[in-house]
Amino acid sequence: MSDNLKSKTTKILVTGSNGLLGQKITDLALTDKSIELTATSRGANRHPIKDGYRYIDLDILNEQHLRKAITQHRPDAIINTAAMTNVDACEHDPDGCRKLNVGAVATLVSLCDEFGIHLIHLSTDFIFDGEDGPYAEDALPNPLSLYGQSKLDAEQLFERSSSKWAILRTILVYGVVADMSRSNIVLWAKGALEKGQPLNVVNDQWRMPTLAEDLAQACLLAVTTGAEGVYHISGKDMFAIHELVAAVADFWGLDKSLIREVSSSTLSQAAPRPPRTGFILDKARTVLGYEPHSFAEGLALVDRQLRTAK
Repeated sequence: MSDNLKSKTTKILVTGSNGLLGQKITDLALTDKSIELTATSRGANRHPIKDGYRYIDLDILNEQHLRKAITQHRPDAIINTAAMTNVDACEHDPDGCRKLNVGAVATLVSLCDEFGIHLIHLSTDFIFDGEDGPYAEDALPNPLSLYGQSKLDAEQLFERSSSKWAILRTILVYGVVADMSRSNIVLWAKGALEKGQPLNVVNDQWRMPTLAEDLAQACLLAVTTGAEGVYHISGKDMFAIHELVAAVADFWGLDKSLIREVSSSTLSQAAPRPPRTGFILDKARTVLGYEPHSFAEGLALVDRQLRTAK
């Protein structure tokens, strides 16, 4: 590759940039001078750094505004992190779930086809029923919830796309944003245990938690390598959920006797959860050069960021 090609700027537009993953993508993009970033989300920019990239207040449900942003800034790639990810909320608001998780994706796919844009889309382990995890990319989907079905329906939109695309499925993302506006299982468990609150935690679900920084790195790797197709992106360690919460307690020296193991059936959640997901990461490692942190390394990074934020 010539020096001229190496120095080429890649224009990336990110949707949902105020979310945990979106903010981590901004962090990473700011360290790479070859990336020209347009960050978009609803409302004001919540990232603490305002310089070095462009921010647009954008609701991707508004097709006219989305088209305007794309035609105005002509990105080489779009990373779509915007979604309704609260599994029970999707059951209670199926229309809202469909609009954001399927309808907006259909618009993005159409616009990327029209303008020849590489689309990177985030999906989930919840497209699987959890009977046979961990899963490779070609495993048969069988979602148990409206959320899982909406994400699978969105994936199927890409099969008719004429432009380049990559779908990155992920699992149980955790991490810290500067204003602490986003919670996740690690911060929830740490916060409750520090307050001495008893926690009912399921012992019949298994996951491979994903550090937000690792997922952000995978998104940018998908852009820079021109990746196409489906990739599984998660952490490398499998835990039952109660084991994960116990690992959080151990790391911060908190009282594990507050953790009460319960079965999923006792929680009366609106949406069923797959019992055992997890991913086989061979394709992402080989094609993207993806190498995730261990959960212990991820917690150490979270700890450093929490100390910095204080």
